[in-house]
Amino acid sequence: MTEQSPQLADSVLMIRPVRFESNPLTAESNRFQGRSAMSMEGQQRQALGEFDGLVAALRGAGIGVVVVDDTMEPHTPDSIFPNNWVSFHADGRVVLYPMEAENRRTERREDIIEELVDRHGFQVTEIVDLSHHERAGQHLEGTGSMVLDRVNHIAYACLSSRTQLEPLGDFAQRLDYDVVAFDAVDRDGVPIYHTNVVMSLGEELAVICDAAIRRVEQRSAVLQSLANTGHDILTLSYDQLEAFAGNMLELRARDGRRLVAMSQQAYESLTEKQLQRLQANGGLVVANIDTIETSAGGSVRCMLAEIHLPRSKVPETEPRKSGP
Repeated sequence: MTEQSPQLADSVLMIRPVRFESNPLTAESNRFQGRSAMSMEGQQRQALGEFDGLVAALRGAGIGVVVVDDTMEPHTPDSIFPNNWVSFHADGRVVLYPMEAENRRTERREDIIEELVDRHGFQVTEIVDLSHHERAGQHLEGTGSMVLDRVNHIAYACLSSRTQLEPLGDFAQRLDYDVVAFDAVDRDGVPIYHTNVVMSLGEELAVICDAAIRRVEQRSAVLQSLANTGHDILTLSYDQLEAFAGNMLELRARDGRRLVAMSQQAYESLTEKQLQRLQANGGLVVANIDTIETSAGGSVRCMLAEIHLPRSKVPETEPRKSGP
C-alpha cells in the first residue's frame, strides 16, 4: 500500500461558472436536476451569487479555496462540479476521469493543474489519465462516482451509467485501493447517479442513506466496512437524501478544526438529534445554493475538489503523464 493519506483536506478547488445552466445531456441519469424554470441567464446570475457565497463561507471558516474562472468556450454548463473530472492525492498524483456526457469532457483542463503548481505551490508528481475509457463507453466520474476512504484506501462506489466496473478497477489498481461496490436506488427504484449523493465519509463519522442499498448483503457489506474502519454511522432518510444531506463534505480548517460543509437545504432537512451529532464531530459551514441544486442536480460536495497535494517550495516542472 502507498503512504497513508489524511482523510481531510484543508484546501479545495472551485470553478466559478460563466455559462451555468441545467445540462440536457446529464438529465437522463440524474433525477435530481432540471427543475428550474429560469432562463440560462437567470440560472447563471443566481448560481454565480450562490457560488461566491459558498466561497466566502468556506474561507471565513478557515478553508483554503482556490477559485479558477470557467471559460466561455467551450460551453461547459456543469463546470461548477470539478470533483467529477479530477482528484488530487497526497502522493502528488492527479487523476483525470472518464465522463459520460460529451459536453462535460471538455471540463478537463490541464492549465488548472499547472496553475495549482505555478501559482499556489502545490506539488504534482504524475497525472494518471483514465479518460481513455470513454472510447469504450465506460465512465467513472471522480469523487462523485467514488467516496474515498483515503486513510484505509477503500473506494465506495454505487454502480450506474456514470460509475462502471472497468474504470473503477483501473483506478483501484493504479492507486492501490480496495473497492466496495454496490447498487443504490432512489425511492422509485431508479439507480442513483453518484455515490456522493448516497454517502459522505469523514475522519470518524460516516453519513449514509443505507435504505437506498436495497440488497441486504450489499448493505451489510458497506456498513460492516465502515464499522471495521472505526466509523460512527449517521443514517439518513430518503427525504434527506433528496435534500442533498448525503452530499456534505468534511474538511480540515487551517487551525486544525474539523468542519462539515453542506447546503442550506441539506441542513434544514436534518433533525435536531442529527445536527447535534454533526456539531459534536466538528463545526458546520452552511450556504444557500438552491439554484445550483435545482438546476444542475448537485450540491456542495460536488462543487469542491479536495486538494490533498503536497506543498512544494520550488514549482515543479511539467508533470509526467501516464496512460495508454
